[in-house]
Amino acid sequence: MANGQANGQWYPPEWPDRIRALAAGTLTPVTPRRAATVMLLRDTDAGPAVHMLRRRASMAFAGGAYAYPGGGVDPRDDDRAVGWAGPTRAWWAQRLGVDEAGAQAIVCAAVRETYEEAGVLLAGPTGDSVVGDTTGAAWEADRAALVERELSFAEFLDRRGLVLRSDLLGAWARWITPEFESRRYDTWFFVAALPEGQRTRNASTEADRTVWITPADATAGYDKGELLMMPPTVATLRGLAECATAAEALATAPGRDMAPVLARARLTGDEVVLSWPGHDEFTKHLPSTAAEAGAATPPAPATPSDPTGGAPA
Repeated sequence: MANGQANGQWYPPEWPDRIRALAAGTLTPVTPRRAATVMLLRDTDAGPAVHMLRRRASMAFAGGAYAYPGGGVDPRDDDRAVGWAGPTRAWWAQRLGVDEAGAQAIVCAAVRETYEEAGVLLAGPTGDSVVGDTTGAAWEADRAALVERELSFAEFLDRRGLVLRSDLLGAWARWITPEFESRRYDTWFFVAALPEGQRTRNASTEADRTVWITPADATAGYDKGELLMMPPTVATLRGLAECATAAEALATAPGRDMAPVLARARLTGDEVVLSWPGHDEFTKHLPSTAAEAGAATPPAPATPSDPTGGAPA
């Protein structure tokens, strides 16, 4: 049981006090940073499996929770020199609800972070090809340079003679971290199929392991309180569970609602009622202060089995 709840929903014990401060006008919301995350899929006999990582327990935000590869937009991700293939920046701007520069930055962040954290690169020499094996010392040196921000993504693509394959991505959802959280992100979730010849690995310093797992098994672990997750992760997994193949998920993506989901909180007596519009399953009734929350620290999350038969990436 996590945080006194019957499932594995993550929330930090300081939220009730921060919600009270926000209501009292003594807490100023932090402007959310734009971010992107990618749900990598591969087909198995049990249906599509998704690549997930477990955040290290020592992480200040969502430690121990399962999530997807992703991260914040780099200021250089809107570099107009980036090699680009697939739908235009104008098309992506309309789909993501931002301007063209913002659309490029978000799409670039999705592709770049997937390469930085999972070693998977959604790019190719031409607009209808994709790189194969991305392992080896030279590739690793470039990946490390990206992580350290010594190399921009546009420079990386140019050095490799590659173009970003935006057509390999499907926009799936958009969630914004609540106003009462100190670390806020405006995150676009994408879906993509693992390119042929590539394989995932745990290249992230923020994760202690990664795993391929079917969305149904992942949500079952969450429902039992065995796997710790944030609401956006659970919601996207439930949507993916309705798709029989990775191709079906990509075909479904254009019809997905991209209206941002932002949590709401209200004070009711001695309780804080936390809710996410359109997602009633995540509504929580919390003690009004951190002290009353008591043992709100979640237990160490369990390690999921890999139903696909493959070893963890």
